[in-house]
Amino acid sequence: MAMEKDNNAGGTLDGLPILLTGLQPTAGIHLGNYLGALQNWVAMQRDHRCLFFISDMHAITVPGSGGGQLRKTTMDCAAFYLACGIDPEKSCIFIQSQVFGHAELAWVLGCLASVGQLERMTQFKDKSGHSGGFIGAGLLYYPILMAADILLYNAKRVPVGEDQRQHLELARDLAEKFNGTYGAFFNVPEAFVGNVCARVMSLQNPLVKMSKSDENTMGALFLMDSNDKIQKKIRTSVTDSEGSIRISAEKPGISNLLHIFSGISGDSVSALEERYAGVGYGQFKADIADAIIEKITPIRERFFHLRREENFLANVLEKGRIHAQGCALSLLDKVYDLVGFQRRFTEE
Repeated sequence: MAMEKDNNAGGTLDGLPILLTGLQPTAGIHLGNYLGALQNWVAMQRDHRCLFFISDMHAITVPGSGGGQLRKTTMDCAAFYLACGIDPEKSCIFIQSQVFGHAELAWVLGCLASVGQLERMTQFKDKSGHSGGFIGAGLLYYPILMAADILLYNAKRVPVGEDQRQHLELARDLAEKFNGTYGAFFNVPEAFVGNVCARVMSLQNPLVKMSKSDENTMGALFLMDSNDKIQKKIRTSVTDSEGSIRISAEKPGISNLLHIFSGISGDSVSALEERYAGVGYGQFKADIADAIIEKITPIRERFFHLRREENFLANVLEKGRIHAQGCALSLLDKVYDLVGFQRRFTEE
């Protein structure tokens, strides 16, 4: 993948807009991650210069995380990226912690943010309320790191779900504050909305988002789940007693299953409602499970193959690191110069 490292000031590379996004490498990839993110990232490669990173630095905001398990799940995440269709010849895939500049830019941006801004972040309020008494500073500060992730590559577009829009707004605000304080420099990133599946909710509590950390293990469906486990999770998913298959705020379980079926099959929700008019929930759920299995079985097989190719994965990530590091250092040098830091002395 040939990209110039110095021509991204306007949020473009090779004439295409830069798009940056990533996932935390924790507890596997679930169906919500796939339908809401990875499936769409593959299509985004056609019209963008994509940087897909594995946000391992964000993963340690939870006390007790990290260590050998984090190293394993980081490589798992890289394998899933490729198994789902991310092409390392078209896109840059790298590990966040391996690129110098993320934490450094976060410090500069943090000096422009107020504590009040960070304390008002919805996710901080939610997670700190369930922290068991300990609230790490990283939990408060990680939206600044997220802003640095974006601005370090002057990304023009950032795919975000509804739960991350507040963080993107902070990144936009900090870009504008930096530009107003030190001179126009950063591109103000835009939210990118592609062909996005509706938010995938828990199979056991369809009023909350499907989550890796769901205490009810039947609530989240993972791409690594066996076919039997997929069938069981869909078969036991929460519905209602009405018996009709239709979208309704009063039918969150059935509505969630319809959105999942639509995201997996590519059929519209209205077409599915028409097809399953008068059909029982049992058959409906069986068909959803079959469609999921058909879709993710090839992904699961590619994942297992890639995980056995440790050297290949390492080479892909090293190639991505080299490219990302070139972009990051070029931009960070310019930021440091604008801020007024002493220029580094280098031997000619």
